[in-house]
Amino acid sequence: AAVAANVGAGPDLIIGTLDDPHKFPEKLIDMTDVADYLGAQYGGWYPVAERYGKKGNSWIAIPQGATGGCLNYRISHVKAAGFDEFPKDTAGFLKLCQALKKNNTPAGFALGHATGDANGWCQWALWAFGGKVVSDKNEVVIDSPETIAALEYVKQLYETFIPGVLSWNDSNNNKAFLNGELSLTLNGISIWTVGKNSTDPKQQEIAKDMNHAPMPIGPVGVSTEQQNVLVYYGYKHSKYPKAVKEYIKFMMDKANYDAWEVSSNGYVSPPLPAYNDNPVWTSDPKITPYRDCLKRCRDNGYAGDLGYASAAVMGDFVVVDMFAEAASGSVTPKQAAARAAERAKRYYQV
Repeated sequence: AAVAANVGAGPDLIIGTLDDPHKFPEKLIDMTDVADYLGAQYGGWYPVAERYGKKGNSWIAIPQGATGGCLNYRISHVKAAGFDEFPKDTAGFLKLCQALKKNNTPAGFALGHATGDANGWCQWALWAFGGKVVSDKNEVVIDSPETIAALEYVKQLYETFIPGVLSWNDSNNNKAFLNGELSLTLNGISIWTVGKNSTDPKQQEIAKDMNHAPMPIGPVGVSTEQQNVLVYYGYKHSKYPKAVKEYIKFMMDKANYDAWEVSSNGYVSPPLPAYNDNPVWTSDPKITPYRDCLKRCRDNGYAGDLGYASAAVMGDFVVVDMFAEAASGSVTPKQAAARAAERAKRYYQV
């Protein structure tokens, strides 16, 4: 995508992720008319969708949705740990993880360079305690008491995890869960779908014993999830800008979007409220938590602007590495936060 933008040739249309289009907004087709049309038709864009789609007052991308992430857990193991309901706050969540560890049915969350899973839950933890990489003025503020509190919390969580999470990529937790080694993790709906459709009786039983939940609320008192948002965008070098726009409108038409959503079994969380009445979201209560992922999340550049710096900080795993270093004890939380601040400044102070 970046190469096409730089050379002015290549594909007409891209389905990218997160803040990709904000790295080269001047190269992209203005999508304001498409966004206004879809927003008016389908109930208005969720705030995070608007953040990803707009640069200033103009739309440079059209959010398709998010490959939503929720907590995947074993129902029987959570009950055996003493919880009839899944905890909704960070204090209860820590107690659950400690009880799961005690019962030899541990949790596990990626702390390696897992683009989706590790960034997802580490950003959640940072924001849940009031930390953030940058202020609304794009000043690096990650070295803060709030960040230290988040690091200390995750260090306690890490002590309950299955061994090996420091090297996990995005596939390790899926495999461990379906092997029966893991009772709790963050993932899309794919673990449950694979287990449910498996020919392996063991995996089928695991799927029957699974459910999903949103990430718990931290001391800030609001949801602070980070989700992998997908975005359509087209290049100004295209000879067919009208076709690019019409294709996006066609794919986002409710009848087409609904059919695609059913086929994916709710794999993509919708960016517009009118899509929420799709029967797939209530076809099984285990699917329903994925419907509202975009309602619950922030953009990955919070609280600053989206662009080169926000993309680079995430791509360089600055936040993930900070949590991994503090959790593993290789450095203190204070040292980890200070190092993350220096790394972030390389991108925000250029």
